[in-house]
Amino acid sequence: MIYRLLALNIDGTLLQSNGKIHKSTKEAVEYVQQKGIYITLVTSRSFHSAKKAAKALKISSPLVTHQGAFIAREENKPVYVKRINEEITYDTIRLLEALPCQIRLVHENFSIANKYKLHQQLLAKTVFTTGDPFVYSQQFVESLSEYLHDQPATPTKIEVYFENKRDLEDAKTAIEKMFTEITPIKLDSLRLDLVPAGVSKLNGLAFLGSQLGFQLKEMVYIGDSLDDIPLIEAAGLGVSMWNAPFEVKKASDWVTRSENEHGVAYMVKEHFRKQQPIEFLRKMKIIKN
Repeated sequence: MIYRLLALNIDGTLLQSNGKIHKSTKEAVEYVQQKGIYITLVTSRSFHSAKKAAKALKISSPLVTHQGAFIAREENKPVYVKRINEEITYDTIRLLEALPCQIRLVHENFSIANKYKLHQQLLAKTVFTTGDPFVYSQQFVESLSEYLHDQPATPTKIEVYFENKRDLEDAKTAIEKMFTEITPIKLDSLRLDLVPAGVSKLNGLAFLGSQLGFQLKEMVYIGDSLDDIPLIEAAGLGVSMWNAPFEVKKASDWVTRSENEHGVAYMVKEHFRKQQPIEFLRKMKIIKN
């Protein structure tokens, strides 16, 4: 199979556990680009945060961000955007505020979170650092529902960080029964993302592929989280990181090394060195466009 597109998750895939991108990963991305293969990022992160990673890797293509709800090359020129309407946002927040959790409304231009202090410090750190404070407004309020009553919002997604695993499962079940307009996506045992119905990483990348003329079978996807499973299963080559949960590895076609063992670079060397450059394949009329 000839692969035309490589899509990469960010956390736990591109980034090492220290939050940095290793030199070998940057070199691997450049190597693939030189072969004429299209590269994009697919992430639950905000567009601003993903754009920082893309800039470090010299990726200029549209990015699939906000769990697939916001796809863009530039913030003010999205090729796809879908939002949760004001009423559903307010009702969902009212439901979630009954549980011990931190809630974050994510828009491409700003985020608003409640001041609930998580005992899970690592999760709290994640909430505080996912955006760029200099260009991306991050506000914390005592009560999100009171804030929304006065200033309604239409986020692309809602992030929820729970203290207890049981609360996440209860909230997920309740939301699935109460709302057809949103879809809960479980990232791990304590993190839930709520997105507009029909939104997912898989649908986001499929949409971008349709714009470029690429089918899912022509794509390679590398990820590590539970929300990566549908995309790993649908891609022509679905790859999981060694640090991924067992369910993710089980769904993949190939398991590469961990994020701290340069898994992306290793996968690229093992697979893409065998594929001729896209331009050469065109000249040989092996591919049409």
